[in-house]
Amino acid sequence: MRLDICYDGTDFAGWAFQPGQRTVAGEVFTALSALFGQPEGLTVAGRTDAGVHATGQVAHVDVPAAAWARYRDRPLWRLRGILPPDVRITAITEVSSEFNARFSALSRRYVYRVADTVWGVNPLRRLDTVAWPRPVDLDVMNAAATVLVGEHDFAAFCKRREGATTVRALRTVRWDRDADGIARATVVADAFCHSMVRSLVGAMLAVGEGRRDAAWLAALLTRGERSGEVLVAPANGLTLVEVEFPADPSAWAERQLETRRMRTLNGSTAAGQQPTA
Repeated sequence: MRLDICYDGTDFAGWAFQPGQRTVAGEVFTALSALFGQPEGLTVAGRTDAGVHATGQVAHVDVPAAAWARYRDRPLWRLRGILPPDVRITAITEVSSEFNARFSALSRRYVYRVADTVWGVNPLRRLDTVAWPRPVDLDVMNAAATVLVGEHDFAAFCKRREGATTVRALRTVRWDRDADGIARATVVADAFCHSMVRSLVGAMLAVGEGRRDAAWLAALLTRGERSGEVLVAPANGLTLVEVEFPADPSAWAERQLETRRMRTLNGSTAAGQQPTA
């Protein structure tokens, strides 16, 4: 089954299972277990960190066929009574075994919200919007961010994980303001490494408030390791809003194979190594 999921990440220690911690995966697994028995292989498209939200998260899971047949008519209605109020499963779709929420994905889209107004954050949006202490210039940030688009080694912006590449293909980095004047960063890539989006945002905010310049941002792409100069922006401003998959189900398996190959900047791949999503 494909699961479409949204959640308020405020009170979660992230998506992934952690002993003794309240996690999104833990709540989803518990709810699915109550309805379908023992599910297997709960896999997510984007393993969000503690405090990060989602309106467009996607996961897949296997459940016993007999249990699915019993509840397939109204599974969402039943799950809404089992899940806690800060996480919802909004859709359940039968898919073939070739669908993999992590490796079949083409891209992930995140939005980061920043209030740089003198009065702070609207109280109704305080959980998904960061109050920034200084005004930022979106034109300056958008101009500087152009160097980030494309395939680069984003090691300076990532917390490295053993055996994982930090090469990513960044498709979109764009700042705008909504009707309330909130600054929003839209960031789209094939995948992201650990803390990458919040590090990109933190670096761009430093440029937008005049503490750094575009040349500094560009130079970060030449570093082969995590940079201590880059601020990791607070988690609560970040929301995973969309995961894109091939429209044709016959392309799911091929996309998996492509994603599982570890990329390098010269275009070569190393079989058997997996980038983090």
